[in-house]
Amino acid sequence: MKTAYLLVPFAPLVGSMLAGFAGKALGRTNTHRVAILGVLVSLLASLWVMNDVWQGNTFNGPLYTWAIIGELRMEVGFQIDQLTTMMMVVVTFVSLMVHIYTIGYMEEDPGYQRFFSYISLFTFSMLMLVMSNNLLQLFFGWEAVGLVSYLLIGFWYTKPSAIYANLKAFMVNRVGDFGFVLGIGLLVAWTGSLDYAEIFAAAPNLEKVTIQLIGDTPWSLITVTCICLFVGAMGKSAQFPLHVWLPDSMEGPTPISALIHAATMVTAGIFMVSRMSPLYEMSEVALSFVMIIGAITAFFMGLMGIIQNDIKRVVAYSTLSQLGYMTVALGASAYSVAVFHLMTHAFFKALLFLGAGSVIIGMHHDQDIRHMGGLRKYMPITWITSLIGSLALVGTPFFSGFYSKESIIEAVHHANVPGSGIAYWALLSGVFVTAFYSFRMYFLVFHGKPRFAAAHEAHGAGHGTAGHGAAHGHADAVVASAAAAGVNVDTITITGDGADTITITGDQVDTITITGDAVDTITGHDAHGHDAHGHGHGDHHAHVPHESPWVVTVPLVLLAIPSIIIGAIAADAFITGRYFEGVITVFDKHPAMEALTHHWHGWVAMALHGFTSLPFWLMVAGIATAWYFYLVNPAIPARLQQTFKGIYTVLENKYYLDRFNEWFFAGGARRLGSGLWKRGDQGLIDGLVVNGSARLVGWFSRVLRQGQTGFLSHYAIAMIIGLAFLLFWFLPLLASAQ
Repeated sequence: MKTAYLLVPFAPLVGSMLAGFAGKALGRTNTHRVAILGVLVSLLASLWVMNDVWQGNTFNGPLYTWAIIGELRMEVGFQIDQLTTMMMVVVTFVSLMVHIYTIGYMEEDPGYQRFFSYISLFTFSMLMLVMSNNLLQLFFGWEAVGLVSYLLIGFWYTKPSAIYANLKAFMVNRVGDFGFVLGIGLLVAWTGSLDYAEIFAAAPNLEKVTIQLIGDTPWSLITVTCICLFVGAMGKSAQFPLHVWLPDSMEGPTPISALIHAATMVTAGIFMVSRMSPLYEMSEVALSFVMIIGAITAFFMGLMGIIQNDIKRVVAYSTLSQLGYMTVALGASAYSVAVFHLMTHAFFKALLFLGAGSVIIGMHHDQDIRHMGGLRKYMPITWITSLIGSLALVGTPFFSGFYSKESIIEAVHHANVPGSGIAYWALLSGVFVTAFYSFRMYFLVFHGKPRFAAAHEAHGAGHGTAGHGAAHGHADAVVASAAAAGVNVDTITITGDGADTITITGDQVDTITITGDAVDTITGHDAHGHDAHGHGHGDHHAHVPHESPWVVTVPLVLLAIPSIIIGAIAADAFITGRYFEGVITVFDKHPAMEALTHHWHGWVAMALHGFTSLPFWLMVAGIATAWYFYLVNPAIPARLQQTFKGIYTVLENKYYLDRFNEWFFAGGARRLGSGLWKRGDQGLIDGLVVNGSARLVGWFSRVLRQGQTGFLSHYAIAMIIGLAFLLFWFLPLLASAQ
């Protein structure tokens, strides 16, 4: 079986290397073939390994010894068990769907081969993370997915917003990784090992150990270690306040948005805490900390989804909120339920992201949901699959998301960890919020009167050659100003009256000519504005929405199937915890999982009971409210915005956490760097070491030069003094030493 184990991570790696180093020689078609083949082989091998594990065959051992320092062994090894195989299948299946989808989505992008190389490398990195049996390999995978995400978020590296987004992701994740490294260091220092099994075996001896961090106050070693490890998870799995990077990751192409949000990077923290359950079970403080952070994220990030108008950002804030649900479950010691929601969420969230990408393609790369409406008639496959994803997300009975989400709420209700009461009501409130913002997006996109005709009435008056490089016309008012920035514009001619604003950013625009009246806004975009890539449009008719090609719709259909059925299939094994027996540790003093098992009567009974539960009616209320606000009486949201302008401003500014992070983390890093440069480099190294040593040598030279008189008598006296020193001090000292 070791061959199968190796095939899982290394098949995508081979595909990545071929696409990256030989992409130009292979051409576009062969590049995506080798990349997809690599992930397909990985998926098939993962299914084979999962079947073997179901039969009771697990593996835990080293494959390669990298280094030995004293008694500390640094190895590459695999731990193949139920948790690992579940993650392997989820990661490879979603990755395969994303790879196929990419053929259509990135069809005209000049970085086509490079993108396939990146996403295959991303898949390899995540697989190495989940398959690891030691902290060293875990950290390698942890950092590798961070590195590739940096490249992918900034894939369109000519966009300033993309550069800002990937730098933000890099900075915030390094803050989390600092805590993660400290946690790993504490474990290595006190157990002398990087191996999971050895650490868990030594853990009971550390339960009563205390350390001093500030003054003489004792701190529990296990608590400090678990919190440090969780800080890493806060960065990687985007928990408050280290969540700020995730919405900005939308600057990358939609396929990678699906990978980052659905099945890979952001789930790494949830996986890590579940793997480290033997440690977390020893600390009530750490569990309470995890639960409170998750509750804050679940509710307050959900509120952010209400005000978003970019279709991908709505789904992005949904990811943040659902990650909060998973994190709360971890704090309730319901690790198997957290992982259950991780799995169901991977399918329906990938479906929603790819559905959003399909809408963006159909709308010719307009991402604003206010410019859509009535798309179900034009995009029937995208419509029905997006509806399935939305129903799964809000927790509709019989859909996959219901079983995992309902179980989390019930587990928190039975938890006895401090803060569980607050978390319970935060999750219940989050049910209404999730249903409201999800169906707000759904209704605005697929129902109601079409708004894209008005939004694109003046479209066609100046599309550049490099992908939406020129102008989008929007009809309706009078002339005022024209501004051009960052672009080689030879001529802008406006004839007639009625142009309100012209804004152009990008490059290589030769001529924009506008004749007539009633032009409200012309907004130009750079070569990849609106998540776009080289689509030229010649007239108004080009902007009628259309269904996406089969390479886009087939992954949607394939993801819709598990979004409906996988919850019912896996519910028994995950909700009772039976599937993870011997893999995940839960102490008897934490009753949440026991209560879930006691109330479990099968997936049909659970779904039927769900129709009578409070979360279901909160979900219905959220959907009904969204329907009334945006289809029946759309004036209400505008009035509410004016009435609660202060709250809206806070939400629009993202709770001002971006500013805090820019001031504290980014600004702090700049101030630290500036201080090290001025005082460390210029002051200490250049001033003291380099220039100081030069000054010291010069001083000695000047002193010694005084003795170089040129008189023979002076040299003779110096020789006599040296001889006397040798005879009367040095030789007696040498003799006494012997």
